[in-house]
Formats: sequence, structure tokens, C-alpha cells
Amino acid sequence: MNIIQTDIPGVVIIEPRVFGDERGYFMESFSQAQFEREVCPTVFVQDNESCSRYGVLRGLHYQLPPRSQSKLVRVVEGRVVDFAVDIRVGSPTFGRYVAVELTGENHRQLFIPRGFAHGFVTLSQRAVFQYKCDEYYAPDHEGAVAWNDPTLAIDWRIPTGDVVLSEKDRHHPRLEAARLFDYGEKLY
Repeated sequence: MNIIQTDIPGVVIIEPRVFGDERGYFMESFSQAQFEREVCPTVFVQDNESCSRYGVLRGLHYQLPPRSQSKLVRVVEGRVVDFAVDIRVGSPTFGRYVAVELTGENHRQLFIPRGFAHGFVTLSQRAVFQYKCDEYYAPDHEGAVAWNDPTLAIDWRIPTGDVVLSEKDRHHPRLEAARLFDYGEKLY
């Protein structure tokens, strides 16, 4: 796999090696040993999958300590723009984000460490999204930031009128009012 560093340390893009021929393709989507050697030491304990239609925006979600999560995300069908937002108070990149287009064709993955909010928006008619988590889902440790917080100024790459939200995602606080991480807390 090819590891691409982003503008925010710890957030990396992973491009697996894809071998194609007239039958289709083969790729190794994950190797624990290689991930630990080239990205960071972590053990993923839960795999999740969602299916969304065009305009569905999920986020910006995270889990707080002591149940914080790192995520490794990818799209197996369709096209999304995925976001990792630094929400570590005191971080030199606090409030900044990384945006990456993930598609079933480019096979890219994004690693989002602890201390980051995560969200994505579906650009295709349908997208199947998978993610690995290194901590189990813990609803009493959930945190979130409003997707349209003006201090973040995220370009979701679709018209605002096309955004489809869950009832829960309509009511998240702005960054200034959200429960956040402290810079220096363990990321992995």
C-alpha cells in the first residue's frame, strides 16, 4: 500500500495496490502488520457499513475518551467526499480539516485518528461506505459538531439544498459549544 501524508499529521490516505486483468481486480484492502509498520499501532475491533443515496451527509461524529475511536474508512461502491476535522483544543491544526474523495474505483482509504471529527457526503446516486474502528461504539461517549459550522467553513461540494440529514445530525452544536479533545491526548 502507498501511504500519503496529508497537511494534518496523523491523518493519512492509503492507496492499496490493485491488480487487474480481464477478470476484474484483486487487492489486499487491509494488513494489520503493514498498517502498524507504516501508519500506527492499532487494533481494529469493529467493522461498519452504510449505504447512502445522493446528498446524504453523515457527520461530524466522534467518540470522547475513554472510548475514543480511530477509523479507517473506504468506499466499495459509489463516490463520497470524506472529512477529518481536527478537534483537539490547543493543536496547531485545530479546526482545520482534510477532505478526500473516496470512490469504488480509486480504492483509496482515509485513516482518521482519535481527536478528529469525521463526516462524509455522498456524491453518487448510491454509495456503500465501510469503516473499521479501533473502539466499540459507545453512545454515552458520542460527540458531534454541526456540519455547517461557519468557523469550519467546510466545502461539502454539493448545493446546501441537496443535503440530506438524519434528525440527530440536524441538531449538533457548533465547535465552540461542543465537547472536544485536549491536544496531547493519545491519538492511537
